Amino acid sequence: MPNIEYEADLTDIERAAQATAHKFAREVLRPAGIKLDAMADPKDVIAKDSILWEVFEKYRTLGLGDLRAPDPRLTPAQQARLRCIIGEELGWGDSGLSISFGVASFPRMMAQMSGRPELIDRFGADDCIGCWLGTEPDHGSDFIYYLKDRPVQAAGRPNCIARKEGDSFVINGQKSAWVSCGTIAKAGALFCAADMGDGKRANAAFLVPLDVPGVSKGKPLNKIGQRALNQGEVFFDHVRIPADYMVIPPDGYDFATEMILCNANGGMGTTFVGVAQAALDLAIDYAKHRVQGGVPIFQHQSVRLRLFEMFRKVQAARALNRQVTLYNSTNTPPKLELAVASKVTSTNTAFEVASSALQIFGGNGLSREYPIEKLMRDARASMIEDGCNDILSLVAAESL
Repeated sequence: MPNIEYEADLTDIERAAQATAHKFAREVLRPAGIKLDAMADPKDVIAKDSILWEVFEKYRTLGLGDLRAPDPRLTPAQQARLRCIIGEELGWGDSGLSISFGVASFPRMMAQMSGRPELIDRFGADDCIGCWLGTEPDHGSDFIYYLKDRPVQAAGRPNCIARKEGDSFVINGQKSAWVSCGTIAKAGALFCAADMGDGKRANAAFLVPLDVPGVSKGKPLNKIGQRALNQGEVFFDHVRIPADYMVIPPDGYDFATEMILCNANGGMGTTFVGVAQAALDLAIDYAKHRVQGGVPIFQHQSVRLRLFEMFRKVQAARALNRQVTLYNSTNTPPKLELAVASKVTSTNTAFEVASSALQIFGGNGLSREYPIEKLMRDARASMIEDGCNDILSLVAAESL
């Protein structure tokens, strides 16, 4: 059902955006996500004849990405509400595809933030699928942990380094199998160690074309959940880019990365509020149709009690995420501890609610004929991605 039953003050723009997003989630995302999830080989998910590309094209055609992007006609608070409304609906449809859309636009967003016309021309096309090249084989959540006033060297040897050579940077190394959209991306926002020519290591961020000599990609990762979300390794072998492709220099890296993490964690919170809502909706519908003891199980008190507890958790997660998104969208700097609280709460809630929903389905919940087991697998992955919840919580605790 549309997630507006308890919305008291939707504007006409918000109501129209919600209706469009919900229809897209119901008619396109959910059936496509189920179909892609069932593919045994993740290579089939990204094959030329895969439904994945049709989904991307429909998303672009509807302009949902434009509605989630900055709009000077709307206040920051109005934009924040719109992102939450649309993001929840996309998560309700399929979390893996929803995350794909967000990641695909990351290089375009960074090019626009740079304000440089040449980067906007090179990386700003709507149909250019991008990725965020952050995680490395030897550096996962510690990529986030070492943002907080710790020497870069303490994190250990990096797996990817960009060295300055004259008017260029030369990139060597690799990013890990957890790069979202990694094996299908044409451009990447590369966050890595940087040698500015003096032999000292710092961190910086670059925009990098991924269809140039020296770039290669691994095979798509085979996962238990979010199987519609392509992930895989990216390798760099003497990849040379212009020096002005560096969009975040070392002296601005920690601040900029923390801002990006605020946005990413808030977005994860929004997406998995939608997943939790989807699990609750499936459980309520099933309980009203499944007959045991001569009556629909919805009439059993124990089932009603569990459903209300799930409902309570979903509403609490939604309220927190809306508050966090509103605050971080209207205050500079945003607060990472708030964004992490949203991400951890929403992803934990999605998993708990999906698990409770599966219990209501009983044995049927274990069967792939019913979509609830997929939601539980998708939700479980969210507690690790974009920084595992434990490490994120430790980082956020330092800000309290």
